[in-house]
Parts: sequence; structure tokens; C-alpha cells
Amino acid sequence: MAPSALSGLVAALETHRGRDRAVRALCYGCQLAGGALAGPQASPSGLPGSLLAVSAELSACRTALRLFDDLAMLRYSCGYGLGPKDEDGLVRALSVLCNVANQLYYPCEHVAWAADAGIIRARAQKWWTLSMGLWALSLLLGILRSLRVLCQLRKLRQHNGTPSPQSRKEVKAQVKAEVLSILAQGADLSNAIHWLPPGFLWAGRFPPWLVGLLGTVSSLIGIYQASRGGSSEAA
Repeated sequence: MAPSALSGLVAALETHRGRDRAVRALCYGCQLAGGALAGPQASPSGLPGSLLAVSAELSACRTALRLFDDLAMLRYSCGYGLGPKDEDGLVRALSVLCNVANQLYYPCEHVAWAADAGIIRARAQKWWTLSMGLWALSLLLGILRSLRVLCQLRKLRQHNGTPSPQSRKEVKAQVKAEVLSILAQGADLSNAIHWLPPGFLWAGRFPPWLVGLLGTVSSLIGIYQASRGGSSEAA
């Protein structure tokens, strides 16, 4: 590995977000590998069972680390506020609603975690379902926002006629970023629905390898966007 690449990797792993992206990718990667090796086994043993166990441990690690994310999310939400006045009204509204859903997600997950740990007396499953529903709502709003941005970019390109090479390059980069966001959030939304109570759409129907595959795709897109200067808030 080149020294510059190694330095970049070390710098990323020294940050909370960078480390979370790495743990997330490893978590879903283990679930993908374990589920694929296990096949139709209900309770796999050996290597597949070990990989699935590692995946569960890494997931629990991420849940515990998210106990400290509320203030960071609050700072981001307050910084965005109602959005820039020169931004499209629908994009602003979707962004604000997405921020609200994300802000509510964290305390709900904390209550569920505390109930599972026996710290408080509460129905943990109810709070897990609520937090998962908020995450699914946030992802859906994010997808709608990206679709709206793509529509705005298309209209802009039609109205401006033949843009300059620099402008064309910037629009192309933004379109690529929004498309990748839709793919990542779509993969996460599929998993979020799977984790909701059975009976809702495809809830509870995904095999472990498919959950791992969707999560791995989302994680790799998030790492790529971060390396290009983008942002990902995948949970």
C-alpha cells in the first residue's frame, strides 16, 4: 500500500465517522459471507455461524457507539435550520423532515438499547420498531429529495442550453452523487423494511445473505462518497 493511501486510511479510521463506515462494511460483509456459506441452514454452525456471530457483535458495537450521536445530529439539524432560502422549497421541506426523523431516531434507539440491557423498564421491541420506522422514513425522504434534485438539474440543463465544460462537469458530478445516494438509501430502505414487524410488505422475508449484500452495497457507496468528499449517514 502506498504511503499516501495508508495515511489516508489511518486518518479515516481515527475519526468516528470513518471508523463507523469501516465497521459497518465489515459487519455487512460478514453477514453476506456467513449467509451465503450457510445456505438454507436455520442455525448454521462452523465458519458460517462464526461469521454471522461476528456480524451481530459488530452491529451491537455500532448501536452502542450511536449513544453519542445525538448532539452531532442536533448540531447538523440546527445548522441546516429551514434550509438556504435560495434552495428549492420542496428540497428544503424534505431535508427538514429527514433531519427531524433522524433526530427522533436516536433517542428511540437509545431507549430500546437501554430496555434490552435492563437499565430501564420498557417494551424494547416497541422502541426498536419505532426507531426502525423512523430510519425507514428518513431513507424514503432522502430518496425523494435526491429525485427532486435530479429533476431540478434536468430542468436547469434544458433551460441553459449548451453549458460550459466546467458547468457540465459540475452537473454531471452532482447527478452521479444523487444517483449513488438513491442506490445506497434504496438498499438500506429495503433492509429497514425487512426489520419491521412481519406482515408489512417484505418484513422478515430476507435471508441473511441478502441483508448482507444490500448492506455491503450501501456501505461501499458510503465509503466511496466519503473518499470523494461526500457524506453518508447510513445507519
